[in-house]
Amino acid sequence: MAVFERLLNLPHLLQQKSFFLFGPRATGKSFLIRQQLKEAAVVLNLLNHDTFVQLSLSPHAIEKFVEKHKDFRYIVIDEVQKIPALLDEVHRLIEERQWRFLLTGSSARKLRRANVNLLAGRAWEARLFPLTSREIPNFNLSHYLLVGGLPAVYTAQKPDEELFAYVHTYLQEEIQAEALVRKLPAFTRFLYFAAMTNGDILNFAKMSSDVGVAAVTIREYYQVLEDTFIGFMMPAYARTNKRKAHSAGKFYFFDLGIRNILASINSLSEKTDIYGQAFEHFIALEIRAYLSYKRLRLPLSYWQSMSGYEVDIIIGDKVAVEVKSSKEIRDRDFKTLRLFSEEQAVEKYYLVSRCEFPMREKNIDALYWEDFLNKLWAGEII
Repeated sequence: MAVFERLLNLPHLLQQKSFFLFGPRATGKSFLIRQQLKEAAVVLNLLNHDTFVQLSLSPHAIEKFVEKHKDFRYIVIDEVQKIPALLDEVHRLIEERQWRFLLTGSSARKLRRANVNLLAGRAWEARLFPLTSREIPNFNLSHYLLVGGLPAVYTAQKPDEELFAYVHTYLQEEIQAEALVRKLPAFTRFLYFAAMTNGDILNFAKMSSDVGVAAVTIREYYQVLEDTFIGFMMPAYARTNKRKAHSAGKFYFFDLGIRNILASINSLSEKTDIYGQAFEHFIALEIRAYLSYKRLRLPLSYWQSMSGYEVDIIIGDKVAVEVKSSKEIRDRDFKTLRLFSEEQAVEKYYLVSRCEFPMREKNIDALYWEDFLNKLWAGEII
């Protein structure tokens, strides 16, 4: 498997504070720890059966274990949600011994639902996402839109097989093993419909009818996806005065390949709605990763007027981004941003497309997607 240089810098984070490092399975958390911390950290992997059993029975045994490895600067506990009780010991050791911890997890559900000790600010939080365009040499947009950015998938000879295995593992390990849902067949149907409506305005009543479970259960299923980092909600932007807007949110999967395999999408043809959805999804994921890695606490939202005009991505109260997958920009493509700019809600407006020629209309910059992302990662957008 190819080795990618990730943007998240663990040594830099740990020099400041202990950290929770959250992210879905297979985004590369364990590899990143081996790559960046090397001889600086001792690792306790709770996916190891013997380690899990020993610390489950005696969480305080972690202190004796670390005492035997005093030469290490950091202590890593991998998949910490497996033994939430360990966090009491971690809290104590941070206070009494000033030890520095990195606590990784692919599910926050047990931690958040069990009222466990989240260290009361003694550990900050970071996220690891699938590979971004910035982390992939010779980035191939068409390939990425179809298979996504999980490291083992992007470089695989048979990425569809890797994605199928991932979904199966997720259902078996994350859902069944941790008893996150009671009816797996209904949840499996839900995953298909959630993938098919990825990026659409949420309609719980319709989803309830499609899946065959109550709307309250649909809401719980979406919460499961958020808690296991499989996806995220994008709320509606409501700070407009001239035009009434929709208030329901949208949901996006964390990775394009996972969305495609769940929705049974095995090809993407340009000039189709599915391709356009994937391109918009890609830009949203890049912006989300950028904000997280740069530790910019700005929410992502979208805006759609009741008459149907929509701005795809709004970054805090700073930037509005409309995404078009076309290779040619016409005057009508500026219309939604023109209308939204009348609200004077944000500072900058961008139209991002596959048109290679930059354009500017009044306060709206139309940029080729690659130019936009280069400016984004260089800190020139926000």
